[in-house]
Amino acid sequence: MTVKIAPSVLSSDFSRLGEELAAVERAGGDWVHIDIMDGHFVPNITFGPAVVKAMRPHTKLPFDVHLMIEPADPFIAAFADAGADVISVHKEGGPHIHRSLQVIRSLGKKAGVVLNPGTDVGCLEYMLDEIDLVLVMTVNPGFGGQAFIPAVIEKVKKVKALTGDRPIHIEIDGGVSTANAGLLARAGADVLVAGTSVFKGGTEADYRRNIQALRDSL
Repeated sequence: MTVKIAPSVLSSDFSRLGEELAAVERAGGDWVHIDIMDGHFVPNITFGPAVVKAMRPHTKLPFDVHLMIEPADPFIAAFADAGADVISVHKEGGPHIHRSLQVIRSLGKKAGVVLNPGTDVGCLEYMLDEIDLVLVMTVNPGFGGQAFIPAVIEKVKKVKALTGDRPIHIEIDGGVSTANAGLLARAGADVLVAGTSVFKGGTEADYRRNIQALRDSL
């Protein structure tokens, strides 16, 4: 299994986003993870569609857009137009998650559903035909740099058992490091979001070392 590393721009230098995106691409990142927060669903505010659109010319890497907003539905088309390749919504991000996933796919994007630490895995059973990705939060959403919740590794195993051989990515977001990357991959994860673990140091050479260290730990 090839595990993708998705640097999270939440941990980048916002004053030079374009340069940071180009740097993580050259450093070996596979996707770019973009956390969208509204100050309502989660206690923080980050980017809107206009900023995502401004980021788009600076890298050819797929944009993995994580909507931590509620309601999510009114904004899906705007983020699709801004250049998202994957759009993930929380089960709690609206009244009709199945419809939200259908809308994402109708726009030609890959659809993901996000499970908070307290969200039951069983909810996935009724939407497996509509998802391309399950994003498992290993911290509570809203802030970068939080401590990894070890109990979620068992949850990842349950997600893998439920998705089986379907072509569905299992992505991990929150506290990913060289200490747990291998455990997560063995549990079934194949996309690892890494913010602090990638961007620490602040230079392209650091990012390359950090990404390689994550790969080595697998």
